Amino acid sequence: MTSSLRPQVIALYKQLAYLGREYPLGYENFFRPKLKSAFLKKRDLTDEEEIKKSIALGEYVCKELETLYYLRKYRAMRRRYVNKIFPRFRRLIFFNLALGFFQHGA
Repeated sequence: MTSSLRPQVIALYKQLAYLGREYPLGYENFFRPKLKSAFLKKRDLTDEEEIKKSIALGEYVCKELETLYYLRKYRAMRRRYVNKIFPRFRRLIFFNLALGFFQHGA
């Protein structure tokens, strides 16, 4: 590995390890071993372009993990608040939409 890309690879590993702590299947038994094996498979890369491609793939995985966590939090908040606060309001909206649909014959 070239010395100029080494700090990027280490930072990516640390970021993925940090994001993996909240992984649904577990950190110690699932995510961490998979992360370690993925990085060990690529440790012999010497071509700078291949290393950059691997870094880009790792950054994409980071974004996907963040999206997974945001979606999980959004769903939890929606279950917690929307269903408790607005149950009658949701039925009223559905009824008005259905009534409008049948009246206009769309």
